[in-house]
Amino acid sequence: MATQKRTTTGRTGAAKRPRKRTAVKRRSEAGKLANFFIPLFFIVGILFCLGFLSLTGYRTATASAFFDVKTIDVRGISRASKDDIERIVRLQTNKSGAWNADLNEIKIDIEKLMFVKSAVVSRVLPDGLRVSVNERVPRVVVRTKTGDFWTDDESVVLDFVKENETRPPFVLRGWDESKTDKAARDNQERVKIYLKMLDEWRDFDLAKRVETVDITSLQRPQAVVQDSGQEVAIILSKGDFGKKLKTGIENVVGRGNELSAIDVSENKPFLTFRK
Repeated sequence: MATQKRTTTGRTGAAKRPRKRTAVKRRSEAGKLANFFIPLFFIVGILFCLGFLSLTGYRTATASAFFDVKTIDVRGISRASKDDIERIVRLQTNKSGAWNADLNEIKIDIEKLMFVKSAVVSRVLPDGLRVSVNERVPRVVVRTKTGDFWTDDESVVLDFVKENETRPPFVLRGWDESKTDKAARDNQERVKIYLKMLDEWRDFDLAKRVETVDITSLQRPQAVVQDSGQEVAIILSKGDFGKKLKTGIENVVGRGNELSAIDVSENKPFLTFRK
């Protein structure tokens, strides 16, 4: 009986020792995790505070009166309004100052102005902005129901033609004033045809003979000339405007009282007589 009791006691002690080692091991691992995460937590907190303080200081500094816009340098304008450009810049930078100004927003607003094709806006720190403008150049005078307007070579309608402004030799008629995509495409083509006419007729020294061009039809544009105190329409084909106009004028000279139009779009001129 005594022998059996010692044997039982020995097994119980052997079972308790591994449990004790496991508990010690767990406490050791928990201590290691605490030693790692607690300093990490404090480091992250310190970095967050430093970042917040830096951001606050940055915002305070850049919003200070030191960066208030005092100078606006506008370049590249001859027709666009400098006052309107400066007004847009001051309105956009009233609260933000030069440092925090939204340059893209300023650019978008300036490009909505008449005669402004594109604009580049840059900072001139500490208290200035520079606006470099690429202007639209008036090339064509278009006659509409409400008067004569300038357009550029992209067919963008710009402004009324003033009385004292120097005009091209002749005016474009037949402008489509409807606000459709087709009208926009056709008007772009009309401007291209007009500019091609202008170049070719200057080479032939004929531009001064033309008063208006009617490009209602893109395929059969017309040039209106004066002869014998009467207007005569010369119907052209699309292309070779110089030679066609020269042929038309040669057939019209001295016959303005009897001819109302001449069609030179084909090889043989076709005459239309007045009634």
